[in-house]
Amino acid sequence: MMKILRFIAIACSFFLVSGFTECYKPVTNSGLPKDIHVIAVPGFQFEAKALRYRVESRFTDAVSREIIRRGNGLKVQGSRVGADAVLEGTIRDFSFSGVLLDSQGRARVYEVTIVTAVTIRDKSNKILYDNQNFTFRDSFEFSSDPRSFFNEEDPAVERMARAFAEAAVSAFVNGLGVKEEKH
Repeated sequence: MMKILRFIAIACSFFLVSGFTECYKPVTNSGLPKDIHVIAVPGFQFEAKALRYRVESRFTDAVSREIIRRGNGLKVQGSRVGADAVLEGTIRDFSFSGVLLDSQGRARVYEVTIVTAVTIRDKSNKILYDNQNFTFRDSFEFSSDPRSFFNEEDPAVERMARAFAEAAVSAFVNGLGVKEEKH
C-alpha cells in the first residue's frame, strides 16, 4: 500500500511540475530581424527650445551602453557606414518646473520632463521600430541650506537618460512595437 501511495505521489508531482515548464521562457532572441548585428547610434538631435548642456550626448551614450549591455550580441557604432540598422533619436522637449515650495515660497523640488522620439531603420531605410513620444519625468531637490547646495539637475538628467535607454532598448530588443514583415 505504501509503495502505491508513494508511486501516486511521485507521479502527481511529476505531472504537476511538468505542466509548468512552459510558464517561464526567458527572452533570448531579439525582436529585430535576424540579419541585424550592428546598430549605428549617431548622436541624438536636440529640437527643444531651451538649451541644456550635453543632454543629447547623455541620451546617446546611455542608449549605446544599454544596447551593449542587453542587446544579445548586438554591436554598436557611431557611424552609419557598415551598420545593419540605424537608431535615430531626437529630444523633442526638455522642461523643468518647481513642484514643491518651501515656507518662504521658493521651489525646493523640481520636476524634469523630457520627450524624445526614436526610430530604427534597416539598410534599405525600412522602419523597423518607431516611437515618437517617449516621455520621461524625474524630480530633484534643492537643499534649503545654501552651504550644502548641490545642483541636482545634471544627476536627474543622467537618471532619465538611463531610464529612457532601458525602456527604448527593452522595447526593440524584446520585439515590442517592432513592425512585422508581411509575406
